[in-house]
Amino acid sequence: MEGNGIVNNDDQERLLDEALQQVKMESFQMKRDLDKSKLMDGLKHASDMIKELRTSVLTPKNYYELYMAIGDELRHLQNYLTEELKKDQLKTDLYELVQYAGNIIPRLYLLVTMGVVYIHVKSKSYKVILKDLVEMCRGVQHPLRGLFLRNYLLQCTKNVLPDIDPEADESERESLKIDVQDSIDFILQNFAEMNKLWVRMQHLGHSRNREKRENERQELRILVGTNLVRLSQLEGVDMANYKVTVLPRILEQVVNCKDAIAQEYLMECIIQVFPDEFHLQTLGCFLQACADLHPNVNVKNTIIALVDRLALFVSRDNSSGIPTDIKLFDIFSEEVARIISVRPSMKLEDIVSMQSAVINLAFKCYPERIDYVDKVLGATVDVFSKRNVDAVSSGSALCKEMSNLLQMPIDVYNNILTILKLQYYGPLYEHLDYNARKRIAVNIVTNGLDNDTIIDTPDQVDALLLLVSALVQDQADQPSEVDEESFCEEQGLIGRLVHLLFSENPDEHFFILKKAISHFEKGGNKRMLVTLPAVVFASYKLATRYKDQQESDDKWERKCKKLFETCRSIINTLCQAEQADLPFRLFLQGALTVSELGFSNHEAIAYEFISQAFSIYEEDISDSRAQFAAVFLFISTVERCHCFSEENHAPLRTQCAHAASRLLKKPDQCRAVAHVSHLFWSSKTQETGGEEMRDGKRVAECLKKAVKTANQCMEAATQLQLFVEILNKYLYFVEHQCEAITYEIIGQLIAKIRTELPEISDANEHDMIKMHFDNTLKHIEERKESLAAQGNTEDLMFTLSLD
Repeated sequence: MEGNGIVNNDDQERLLDEALQQVKMESFQMKRDLDKSKLMDGLKHASDMIKELRTSVLTPKNYYELYMAIGDELRHLQNYLTEELKKDQLKTDLYELVQYAGNIIPRLYLLVTMGVVYIHVKSKSYKVILKDLVEMCRGVQHPLRGLFLRNYLLQCTKNVLPDIDPEADESERESLKIDVQDSIDFILQNFAEMNKLWVRMQHLGHSRNREKRENERQELRILVGTNLVRLSQLEGVDMANYKVTVLPRILEQVVNCKDAIAQEYLMECIIQVFPDEFHLQTLGCFLQACADLHPNVNVKNTIIALVDRLALFVSRDNSSGIPTDIKLFDIFSEEVARIISVRPSMKLEDIVSMQSAVINLAFKCYPERIDYVDKVLGATVDVFSKRNVDAVSSGSALCKEMSNLLQMPIDVYNNILTILKLQYYGPLYEHLDYNARKRIAVNIVTNGLDNDTIIDTPDQVDALLLLVSALVQDQADQPSEVDEESFCEEQGLIGRLVHLLFSENPDEHFFILKKAISHFEKGGNKRMLVTLPAVVFASYKLATRYKDQQESDDKWERKCKKLFETCRSIINTLCQAEQADLPFRLFLQGALTVSELGFSNHEAIAYEFISQAFSIYEEDISDSRAQFAAVFLFISTVERCHCFSEENHAPLRTQCAHAASRLLKKPDQCRAVAHVSHLFWSSKTQETGGEEMRDGKRVAECLKKAVKTANQCMEAATQLQLFVEILNKYLYFVEHQCEAITYEIIGQLIAKIRTELPEISDANEHDMIKMHFDNTLKHIEERKESLAAQGNTEDLMFTLSLD
């Protein structure tokens, strides 16, 4: 801006206040003279008032405030002159008279005011006057003053420009088309001149003030855009003249101005002010212009704005949709490709952002056309290839845009099987670095889990696990240290995903699991500890499906054997991961599963699984707490496996008893030995014919040994707690008719507990043991009451004294 360059806020406020005071004074004199019918004096004061707009020292914001104040006063003058002219009270041709005003700014403002008055009263003269006004305004070439002058011209002529009445019949509309064309020409000419003034602002003053000028231009851009708004409001601007005249002339002016700020704003204006139907019919023309814009224009924003506008239009309930003759996607796809080709320096993140907009268009307008989405992904891959893009770093703007692009199909299709159909999804995804790939992979897997999407063919499993390989296998670019918590969560997702790898056909399901194993075995020990157990359990479930189909599949037994061979191999692989507890439990669970299936040679397989588990226990489980838990599991598993003959079951019982008695801590020994008693009572073998073993003698021996072991404990509280637990074991077997257990033993145990309980010094331990003991005695009382209610008062339970 020219002038003295005053920028101080206090000075600006003072200058504006002085100007407004002068306007107020002159407008008062003007109104007073008009009231006295002293027109010439009134015009003189009006001219003096308008002279305030000659200033060059006000900022655009303050100049606008001054302009609005003067405009309000000129409206009073305009209304006065209109009324006087209607009464035919004006004897002088004021339109000619004001042209002799001494200064060009007051002269042109008054000329516009007078011209509009004449058009109001003598509408037939509009064409000459409008042409005269728009040409004369060229006399002000100062950008700021010229912009506001032309804006005043546009605002004053708003209600006098010829237009078509929407309620007029066809013949009237045809007769008015020529007049409407005059209105269009007038606005377009004014627009062109205003845009030139606006652009010129950029090149005034010193280069160090460039940022200031750009900010001022942003403040003034609405003055230029108002022309386009006014054009869009004309009823006479229909599809035909918009396509042939309006848009080409606007785009010509936009492209030729070669100013980035103007081009970006005006293209946005075109998108926002004209109807969607117009955009659909002129897409090619508009997008071609986008390719010709200044290199500094962020074309991405323009493309996205247009796509969003059209996508919103299509999604409206009352929308007629896209005309069949308009290949919307093809037009966008081709023109975006052209824009990219003619802008070799365009940022990759902007390219990806534009492609995201095109994909969004495909989703909204062609939801069934997966190939359209894949075409955009393929085009993006080609761009990356041509620009030799390798890894895209997390946190970069490009990574953010790529992640958004790759996330869109996941969110929209909501089906990971559809993602697998996109040929170029994986190649584009591979350009991301490890962390970004991992985030996308987590989103893909989570989507599948949330929607319970079944992956039912080996090929789909292979494609999916390759796609999410950042979660399944070690990557060349992954960091040496990983966050353990995140890692566990991610592997938990993969473990859950295994149960979606499923086919209704058991044989197909087997091959699906084999394919999954081939991927998981490359994942390293830490991953395999989560993923492979899930495969093992899925295999156990598959074995039960083979069992269910035994009548229709005569090969089911052979398939089960093969399946358990696979499971044994997997579990042995896990043994190498130095986590003994997991394979130990998997072998025991496998033995239970085999026991239930009952196929040929299932006893040998179950025995092998239990033997393997026991070997792991002896060789790899050394922690005393882990040993105690393992022995309990071992005992419970042997007790629940009903497939063994006595020849095989007896060594297993013996091994359980030995393992229990060899535990390091006496309390653990006591509890484990007491638990072994169940093996001799409720176990079932082939010889028992499905009935429980019920070897009371061995039960009594186990419990007697447990009491003996408890007596060896040094801590009184621990010893007493063990006695209460053993008491409960005795009661269990008595109630299940174990004749080898006598009530005399139970009575002695109760008496011993009663005697020693008061000696426990620790209050917490005393209360805990007492609660357990009291609950046991309560159970005995309830048992007596139940027997009495049945009339069975002869039961030996009544010999127990609880006093």
